[in-house]
Amino acid sequence: MSFRELFVSPSLVFGDYQRTFEESDYVILGVPFDATSTYRTGARFAPFAIREASLNIETLSFRSGIDLEDLKICDLGDLHVAGEVEETLGRLEKVAGELLAAKKLPVFIGGEHTITLGIARAIGKNTAIISFDAHLDLRNQYMDVTTSHTTFMRRIHEQIHPIRIIEIGTRAVCKEEREYAKKSDIHFVTIHQILNDGIERTLKKVKKLLADVERIHLTIDMDVLDPAFAPGVQNPEPDGLTINALLNLVYGLCDRRVVALDLVEVAPHYDNGTTAIQAARTLFEALCQIEKTKRN
Repeated sequence: MSFRELFVSPSLVFGDYQRTFEESDYVILGVPFDATSTYRTGARFAPFAIREASLNIETLSFRSGIDLEDLKICDLGDLHVAGEVEETLGRLEKVAGELLAAKKLPVFIGGEHTITLGIARAIGKNTAIISFDAHLDLRNQYMDVTTSHTTFMRRIHEQIHPIRIIEIGTRAVCKEEREYAKKSDIHFVTIHQILNDGIERTLKKVKKLLADVERIHLTIDMDVLDPAFAPGVQNPEPDGLTINALLNLVYGLCDRRVVALDLVEVAPHYDNGTTAIQAARTLFEALCQIEKTKRN
């Protein structure tokens, strides 16, 4: 029995276009986990809400010229999560590793941002991590917990040693995190830099940092958006990106080097579905652009 059969149960089908696992290029996995949430909770309900939204928005991407209907996508369903963080991360690492070994591009719908640690463990160190997030998540511990949504990026840096970590949309940090980022050569692009430089100059700077990279793990925390565009997140921060800016940045950075993608931190009960719709559209655009670069 495979890990995906042992630890995963079916749910709604993302985008409503299902291929078999064997013929698929992209595999969707929900991770309904938010055990370490410290402000709002509810990201465990996001995989269902984002799938539901994906069934009710159109699938053509004008940015890429690709229609999601034409992608070979298999939605496995949701991971069987546990109440204990490391047990859940261990299951996620096993399933993610199996998907990567099968030459699939796994797409994870969280859930809280801690799940990125489990995915990164499966991918290994020869990868750059691009994180869209209002926060750096580089604390050593928070509320006496060392593995959580506030510390996971520090654990990734310490345990996995990615080629590069680039965080985009930063605007909420503490002194400890800023000092650790500078000491550890972790790159972050603040919202103020993006507004001053514009999208094209920002993309140029980030692409320069990725010039020697062969594999990319892309993680998107929906709190990178301003709460005006995404009120339903677990840790909202004002002064964020517009949805147009996020989609243009994601479009500009997605290419055939992306080996895994996760989207996290949607808390559906805090709005009327807006954030889930933004999340579904973000995944549509990312996947269609990755597909375009593969075809080219």
